[in-house]
Amino acid sequence: MTKLTLAGVALLICGALVAAACSPVRAFDTVMPKDSQSRKVASDIAYGDGPRRKLDIYAPVNAGRKTLPVIVFIYGGSWANGTREGYHFAARALAAQGFVTIVPDYRLVPEVHFPGFVQDCAEAVRWTRAHARQYGADPDRIVLVGHSAGAYNAAMLALDPQFLGPDRAAIKGFAGLAGPYDFLPFNGDVVKNTFGQWPRPEETQPIHYAAASAPPMLLLHGQDDDTVWPKNSINLDRKLRLLGASSELKVYPDLGHVGIVTALAKPFRGNAPVLDDVTRFARRVTGS
Repeated sequence: MTKLTLAGVALLICGALVAAACSPVRAFDTVMPKDSQSRKVASDIAYGDGPRRKLDIYAPVNAGRKTLPVIVFIYGGSWANGTREGYHFAARALAAQGFVTIVPDYRLVPEVHFPGFVQDCAEAVRWTRAHARQYGADPDRIVLVGHSAGAYNAAMLALDPQFLGPDRAAIKGFAGLAGPYDFLPFNGDVVKNTFGQWPRPEETQPIHYAAASAPPMLLLHGQDDDTVWPKNSINLDRKLRLLGASSELKVYPDLGHVGIVTALAKPFRGNAPVLDDVTRFARRVTGS
């Protein structure tokens, strides 16, 4: 099939599922073929109190006795939507590349506002460090990967030491897909509702915490993204490099905001080498 045909089929099926009361992301995930080299090994693990503080764990099918590095994948949704059940396709893709992959839920607006959702993701990372060995993973080799609002959350964990404290030393790298890192002033209801109550707006911006001590960063963006402008990744990459940090920027032509994460799904990997780029980076920074 051509890319257009695959996309059209997926959209038609997703449309039918949405009409049946499924969310668009979960509908997409439902129809996507998954990588057979990986599987879910644990579900609904509580890392904190409440229904939104749970996570799922994925691993390669033939992991053997080798201790594997960890990817914590944080999904997006404008800090107000999303569930880990919609991202089996992404988790299975990453796990099939040789990583124990953890996907946490986190509390959303309006239940919390900044920094509550980042704090939840920090708790999920701390849980990962404490329990990684039970799942054949190395608690000191963690890569944070996120899309959109999830890339924001992960970037804040990687850049602002207050969230992870000493556990930040285990973060060997961050790979962000279409993340908002430099979006002042607050424009639009989404960011105003999420961040507008914080008294010092600059403290909500990942770029504010860029430093030479930052873990290695891979910043991926679609050139056609009109939801989170590519300048977010471009500006953060530029500042990190000026400060002497390790940063790599890649802007994919003809790719939009949703397309960069759906490129992790098997039928759409020909649209952009997102999975290959994230995998290459994660292997390099974890020495695997």
